[in-house]
Amino acid sequence: MTSDRRTLLADAALDVLADEGIRGLTHRAVDRKAAMPPGTTSAYFRTRAALLTALVTRLVHLDQAELHTTAEELPPLRTVDELVDGMALLTRRRLTGEGRRRSLARYACAVESVRDPELREILVPRENAGREAVRQFLAARGVKDAENRTHTLLTCIDGLVFDRLVSGGDVPREALEGLAAAALRHGTGRRPG
Repeated sequence: MTSDRRTLLADAALDVLADEGIRGLTHRAVDRKAAMPPGTTSAYFRTRAALLTALVTRLVHLDQAELHTTAEELPPLRTVDELVDGMALLTRRRLTGEGRRRSLARYACAVESVRDPELREILVPRENAGREAVRQFLAARGVKDAENRTHTLLTCIDGLVFDRLVSGGDVPREALEGLAAAALRHGTGRRPG
C-alpha cells in the first residue's frame, strides 16, 4: 500500500505541477489533488525536494513507458516517411491529453533541475526502444556518428513540442521532414564555400 500511495501522490504532484506550475506545487496542494487528508503528502515526502524527486522519478517512468509503447506500435523504421510518422506520433502524444500534462510538468522540472543536480541526473535521457530505433535507422543509412545525430534530432523534436506548448497548434509535418532530412545529411555539416 505504501508504494501505491507514493505513486498516487507522485501522480497528483504531476497534476498540480501541470495545472499550477512550480510555485503551486505544495504538500497541501498535492493532498487536495489526491483527495487525501491534510498532512498525507508530507508524511510520505517530508521535504519539497523529496516531493520533487518523487515527481520527477514518476515522470521519467511514465515517459519511458510512453516511448516503449510508441516504438512497439510502429513498424521497424525502413523509410524516411516511417521515421517522420513516428516523430509525428510522438509529438501528437506530447501535445495532447495526459502527454500534454506531462510535457508541462517536464519543462517545469527541467528548469528546476538547473539548480538541483539530483533532479538533473534523474531527467538525463535514457536509452529506450524508440531512441534505439532512430539510431539504428540513421546508422543503416551511413550517417556518421548516428548516436549524436539521434540525440540532436530528438532534442530538436523536444524543442518543437516546447514551442507548440507555448504558442499552440500542432507540429507541422514539414518541420519534422526537415529535421529528418538534416539528421540524414552526410558530410561535415559545413556549407560549400
